[in-house]
Amino acid sequence: LFGGVDMAGLPPGDPQLVSMIVSHLKTQGLFDQFRRDCLADVDTKPAYLNLKQRVDNFVSNHLSNHTWSPHLNKNQLRNNIRQLVLQSGMLEQGVDRIVAQVVDPKINHIFRPQVERVVRQFLSPGSCSEEPLNTPWRTLTWKA
Repeated sequence: LFGGVDMAGLPPGDPQLVSMIVSHLKTQGLFDQFRRDCLADVDTKPAYLNLKQRVDNFVSNHLSNHTWSPHLNKNQLRNNIRQLVLQSGMLEQGVDRIVAQVVDPKINHIFRPQVERVVRQFLSPGSCSEEPLNTPWRTLTWKA
């Protein structure tokens, strides 16, 4: 039983089981560890550097069309630039490339084995088996 729920009766991929597993992964600090590992690498990747340069150029070009004055509403200007950057679509494309360069290479060799180990321990407490999970990986849904 976990939180009053009989896990043995839940089929693989059951939303309640997935939710319990994700909660357990979070309490084990796995998501925070993955986040730290990825953030440590991100600023060295070409996709990040390219996106940073594109955003910097976009902001510089936009600001070149404005003349500074003491009465300039900086918050309004900042929000306007933020909206323009979001509407341009450059963030979505850039983030997809960053994920491909930072996260994708770590999924099979680093993240999956750690997640499978913690899930195995969660589903069979006290078991030290290193066998692959019987539950297909695709049944686990990542929700932060």
